Amino acid sequence: MNRSPLTGQRLLATFLLGCILLNYPLLFLFDLHASLLGIPLLYAYIFLAWGGLIALMAWIVEHRSD
Repeated sequence: MNRSPLTGQRLLATFLLGCILLNYPLLFLFDLHASLLGIPLLYAYIFLAWGGLIALMAWIVEHRSD
């Protein structure tokens, strides 16, 4: 199974996006005394960002450029 070099570049960009999304300055914006469906806003943000990154990586790996 040969992958294009573009796949590696997209995965690297996703990694860098994850570093930005889960870095302190952005996490500080969500460190409020608020909740989303009973879950603290910070925890909800971390869970959604993490799930979004996993979904994005799965899409990149499974995507076929015909």
